[in-house]
Amino acid sequence: MRSLVERLSAARQRQFVGRVNECTLFEAALAAAELPFYVLHIFGPGGLGKTTLLREFTRIAEKAQISVLQLDARNIEPSPESFLDAVQAAIIPDDVAISATGSTSERITLLLSSLASQTGRHVFLIDTYELMGPLDDWLREQFFPQLPENTLIALAGRFPPALAWRMDTGWQTLIHTIALRNLSPEESRIYLTKRTVPTAQHQSVIDFTHGHPLALSLVADVFAQGQNIRFQPEDAPDVVKTLVEKFVQEVPSQDHRNALEACALVRLTTEALLERMLDPDVHELFEWLRGLSFIESGRLGLFPHDLAREVLTADLRWRNPDWYAELHQRARTYYTTRLQQTHGQEQHRILFDYIFLHRDNPDVKPYFTWQETSSLVTDTLRPADRDLLVRMVTAHEGAESAGLAAYWLERQPQSVLVFRDGPLIAGFVMLLALHQTDSTDQDTDPAVRAASEYLHKHAPLRPGEGATLFRFWMAHDTYQAVSTTQSLIFISFIQHQRNTPGLAFTFFSCAQPDFWAAMFAYADLARITQADFNIGGRHYGIYGHDWRVVPPVAWQELLAQREIAASVQAATPQSSPQQVMVLSQPSFLEAVRDALRNFSRPDALLSNPLLHSRLVVETCPPRASSPERVNALQTLLKEAAELLQASPREAKCYRALHHTYLHPAPTQEQAAELLDLPFSTFRRHLKAGMIRVSEILWHREIGGLESQ
Repeated sequence: MRSLVERLSAARQRQFVGRVNECTLFEAALAAAELPFYVLHIFGPGGLGKTTLLREFTRIAEKAQISVLQLDARNIEPSPESFLDAVQAAIIPDDVAISATGSTSERITLLLSSLASQTGRHVFLIDTYELMGPLDDWLREQFFPQLPENTLIALAGRFPPALAWRMDTGWQTLIHTIALRNLSPEESRIYLTKRTVPTAQHQSVIDFTHGHPLALSLVADVFAQGQNIRFQPEDAPDVVKTLVEKFVQEVPSQDHRNALEACALVRLTTEALLERMLDPDVHELFEWLRGLSFIESGRLGLFPHDLAREVLTADLRWRNPDWYAELHQRARTYYTTRLQQTHGQEQHRILFDYIFLHRDNPDVKPYFTWQETSSLVTDTLRPADRDLLVRMVTAHEGAESAGLAAYWLERQPQSVLVFRDGPLIAGFVMLLALHQTDSTDQDTDPAVRAASEYLHKHAPLRPGEGATLFRFWMAHDTYQAVSTTQSLIFISFIQHQRNTPGLAFTFFSCAQPDFWAAMFAYADLARITQADFNIGGRHYGIYGHDWRVVPPVAWQELLAQREIAASVQAATPQSSPQQVMVLSQPSFLEAVRDALRNFSRPDALLSNPLLHSRLVVETCPPRASSPERVNALQTLLKEAAELLQASPREAKCYRALHHTYLHPAPTQEQAAELLDLPFSTFRRHLKAGMIRVSEILWHREIGGLESQ
């Protein structure tokens, strides 16, 4: 009997279409006696099928009996330790122990020794590589070069390789870059046939989607609902947005629509959460969600494709802000109940889901990492941790601060939370109990003295009340910058105020207080300059909150009101930047030929998909009007044609284009007469000119990044 994994793999393989050149290139590289390149970097916007292509690479490699190591950057903090932990989990059997307490270079050596001991060629795949941006230099300079030379690395992300890859004379010859495009018209027809979309609808669907893989998938889902839909070609560059909206309009019932909107609002959808947000009987709705092509299943629940989530939530906030607020309230109620029923890591996860409701707020989004944090474990201080934590403070804040950290590790060891990524320490936070300090402590540490004096003057504690100073907090590698560890520290802040009886006041120290101003203001933490302090020549700013004035329950409601108010305001329809259409090469070349034929007819050019190509969009100012884009397209066509004049061999092609399209004669026969050419020769020159202009513009469209 086949496993579910095997059935899923077979189903995906049956629906896989296109990418012949990419798969052929990958297969040939694996079969070569010596790898023709060592890094295959695939990039393109969301929804183009990068993850699907990597799955096909995996199938090709496994069919050739080549071992595959797969990582998804969504599940990895962009730090060497977290990355090495993920590699270790992928290549080291569970029953084999390997030290993870040495230096990064020692760990790399141990891991790669294990990889090298496995005979034959290896494939190393990393999906969602754009999230590895902070780690890109380290991977390029330290990790990848140490991999065995029989290892083929495939990276898939939204962005092309960083300039450092292309400037490095070593990597220039060892990396092959592919700009992924939409499916060709023929590939699109094959896909639609496999998804049983009526043949009579194929052309209108292709005209509408231009072969965008996610858009095609959404169209097929609409038909799978049994709806008799007709897709008419229209000037809609943001096909995903348009199709998601159409899909929502055509779902089987209002209950299905509600389920889709609820799933888009929360980070992970479980059947229990869906019951609380909608109705006790949601099993069929949950199974329906699971079957949608743009809904993915994770270890802890369902979640929509990023583009679909953005469109669904934006549409809901604008169309029905009251229902958006109601769903928001129901999700918060569920999480609040779960927070009272959980503790430790499970409570951390629920808090992360709770904060996710605020992800689109401009005061929150830049300051929180929305990656999975399940690999990080919150722990208490162990004796062996002390020296490492002191060294961490020394590295980031200097010797004087490190001395104070050592002091508090002795005085209040119970105040320390350590974040572990496997056996490694990813960071820590020290939550000093100010009400347990004395005059000696205040004389020793300027931070404690400043906070204590502020409390005495402005917010004196009453009997049974306490105050906390978040004295030291940092990630091992990134200090107080935005990171998964920093986000978990902020979650610990919320968890602390929820779980600490009698907590009256919280102080939060920052090395860069201005950086956090917007987020802390949103979180109702006031800037308290009177409590600022200096250590080792460095200035630290303080934020604080009086929980007697705004208690935790009222605080949560305040944040919810701010989120909903900001979301509704942001949902007001506005003109948005022009979306880029990623045409396949055949579709792009046909669009260029069509544009040349209609060069002198601006009204006809309005429907040309090139108006939404990167070529035109990046040429125009933001939010350019349709006439402006038409004018830009005409200019690009004219400039490309004029380049042919520089070559004696191609100048004749330019003259044919000039008299046919740029400054056309009444008929092509008259154009041939003007050039004193037989009509057959003229037609040959014209065809060659159209091909060359198409090639020139295609090269500009892909920016010269796609390896030839």
